[in-house]
Amino acid sequence: MSYRYLSFPGGKMKAVTFSYDDGVRQDIRLAELFSKYGLKATFNLNSNHFGTEDGKSPRLTVNEVKEYILGAGHEVAVHGADHMASAMVSPTLCLKDAFECRRALEDTFDTIIRGMAYPDTGIRKPDNGNSYETVKNILTYSGIAYSRTLSGDNNRFEMPLDFHAWMPTAHHNNPSLFGWIDEFNSLEYSTYRTNRNAPRLMYIWGHSYEFDNDNGWERIEEICKKISGREDTWYATNIEIYDYVKAYESLVFSADEKKVFNPGYKTVWLTCNYKIYQVDPGTSVRID
Repeated sequence: MSYRYLSFPGGKMKAVTFSYDDGVRQDIRLAELFSKYGLKATFNLNSNHFGTEDGKSPRLTVNEVKEYILGAGHEVAVHGADHMASAMVSPTLCLKDAFECRRALEDTFDTIIRGMAYPDTGIRKPDNGNSYETVKNILTYSGIAYSRTLSGDNNRFEMPLDFHAWMPTAHHNNPSLFGWIDEFNSLEYSTYRTNRNAPRLMYIWGHSYEFDNDNGWERIEEICKKISGREDTWYATNIEIYDYVKAYESLVFSADEKKVFNPGYKTVWLTCNYKIYQVDPGTSVRID
């Protein structure tokens, strides 16, 4: 018997993702910056608040989302039709705001959308007969696989245990962020059988309109420079990370854990006995 851990595509130990809210026009510049550095992001949109084609609205138009967000390989996710705090409103309004946003975004962009970022205070302050457990059930039944929360910045770089309470690493303005990126970049596989071989995730979030203040565009570009282009790191959207974790969790192991079968459609990598194994769809691999 030995410890085994999820490895990211290519056998990588680390992953990086970004998440930005509200679908504002500054998202165009941000998406182009991410593409410049080979990074991936999730953009969380309010389905009732798209911009107008005259360019006078602070929000993105539908065509701009198609060109600069989806067209560049980023993800579109739910942020509430009207940006209502999921746990502060009644369960009925929570369901209405989340589900209608998902349905409208799918109709608008002709795609399947399963991700979300909680609007406003999200799940931090339950009220009106609501609770986190109720919100989680509502989102699960509505087909939303994950939702990003906030207010727990830390440098543990942990994968979420509960995808409906997915805590990011830090807001882009966190004063500790550059030091945490250096710490993250320096992580390597350990030769010891400890949790130091567990996968590590750097997750940065914010609002792109914040970059128009205090030379914020220089800061986010420096963040992109420091974290990009590393061979040991996978750069992915939120939903790509979620789907990959679920593919890993679907692996089937023999009783002695010396053989593993992949019943899914994605190639999955794992680490066991200090060795990285690649398990292609529909195949079995013997673990030394």
